[in-house]
Amino acid sequence: MIKRIFQLFKIARKLSSSGALDTINQLYKIPLSLKIFFDLIGIGSQKKLKNHSKSSGEKLCEALEGMGTTFIKLGQFLATRPDIIGKELAYDLEKLQDKLPPFSFEEAKDILKKEVGDNHFSKISYISKPIAAASIAQVHLAKIVMNNKEQEVAIKILRPNIEKIFNEELDALMLFAYLVENTIKKTKRLKLIEVVHLLREVTNVEMDLRFEAAAANELYENTKNDEGFKVPKIYWQYTSKKVLTLDRVYGVSIRDQSSLQKKNIHLKNIAENLIQHFLRQAVRDGFFHADMHEGNLFVDDNGNIVPVDFGIMGRLDKYNKKYLAEILYGFIKRDYTKVAEVHFQAGLVPETASKEEFAQALRSVGEPIFGQNIKDISGGNLLSQLFEITEKFNMQTQTQLLLLQKTMVVVEGVARKLYPDTNIWNISRPILENWLESLKGPKATISSAIDTSGEILKRIPDLPEFMDKANYALQLIAEGKLNLIGKNNSSIEVEKLQIKSFRNNILISILGIVILTLVVF
Repeated sequence: MIKRIFQLFKIARKLSSSGALDTINQLYKIPLSLKIFFDLIGIGSQKKLKNHSKSSGEKLCEALEGMGTTFIKLGQFLATRPDIIGKELAYDLEKLQDKLPPFSFEEAKDILKKEVGDNHFSKISYISKPIAAASIAQVHLAKIVMNNKEQEVAIKILRPNIEKIFNEELDALMLFAYLVENTIKKTKRLKLIEVVHLLREVTNVEMDLRFEAAAANELYENTKNDEGFKVPKIYWQYTSKKVLTLDRVYGVSIRDQSSLQKKNIHLKNIAENLIQHFLRQAVRDGFFHADMHEGNLFVDDNGNIVPVDFGIMGRLDKYNKKYLAEILYGFIKRDYTKVAEVHFQAGLVPETASKEEFAQALRSVGEPIFGQNIKDISGGNLLSQLFEITEKFNMQTQTQLLLLQKTMVVVEGVARKLYPDTNIWNISRPILENWLESLKGPKATISSAIDTSGEILKRIPDLPEFMDKANYALQLIAEGKLNLIGKNNSSIEVEKLQIKSFRNNILISILGIVILTLVVF
């Protein structure tokens, strides 16, 4: 308890001295009581000088970078949630630099040896000094003897004690979020508790490198037959919670256009392949690389696009995949009535809404876009505007679709840097047409019927028991003994209860100290 309060005190001083609070105040107008609290906490700390020439978002990036791992990850997470902080600030936070000095080379080797074991470690014939260091991990190049041959690999190693440090700071941030939301009601719109909770869930997965390895492996399996896209292979015997080992990538950064051209690699082909591979992953596999910025993309000598860093991945279920393909293709055909019908059929828009009015709203998004020069049309921006329209018709946009929209904007941006006249829609059309054909063709219909029949047959033996339970449940309802309003057992509610309990313990402790003081003195 004391430790959490001490962490909260340290974080409050960080926020006060870094300039982050001043920037947040410019954006959201922090309540006066909260501002006074931070000013008092920050007494004696040296405040960083403001650079007035920079935007609020740029200043916030600098402040978060200076505050360390937890706040860098917080900024990166918020960059994926324009629904919480707004599009402009989310765009600024995408520029957040996740770079920190490397930790000790000897310590890195000790971690590696402990994680892979003496036998496997003895087969590492060479390991380099760190070639890149971020807030959570750093990367080394290495050579491993396998089947009497040296295999060149890259090894990612977690920073020592990073999970412990991160979770301790998040515990303090959760307490802070709870106290602020329950003390100053106006701050509820900022969803502070939800933000901290989701950040914990996302980053604790990122801090287990086995999950990143599994994501890379799944993407590898999905795309191994796709020409022009090559995912590095994972070496599981050299992978653990704290260590990830994969093929060393030989290639040129996709941002280095002059080097690509010297290798006679056509930039137009790379731009088109990038968009098609991304869409193929999204609508065919429902699993896509969600961090495809220039720093994470390389091109090898054969013209293959090679992605790295699989910490942020997106996943779409079969309904979202169908929804995405249908609406994008509907916009390509400029069939707004069809796009509206897709929304209503999927139950995404309330039945009480007018289909005609919704189609008209969709037209208001589509027509101005198609009035532009074809090379200026962005599928990502189209989705962004679509989500704004659907919100007005009480449609709740799903987080994974927002992540996909953000990634689409990034992919299109990279493609247009490579080849400014990239025609997004002509490139997308064959992928979407093939996908929709696979959904509606006779093979898909037969497959769906078989799946449905199989599920029914599997349930038949359970039918008598199910009927008995249903009859018993109806009897309890009739007698008023069954409450149909279930409790919310979600993990965020559990976390709120833990914080509430923690708050009560603090109050009891303070009361105990007061009583003890009165008795003694």
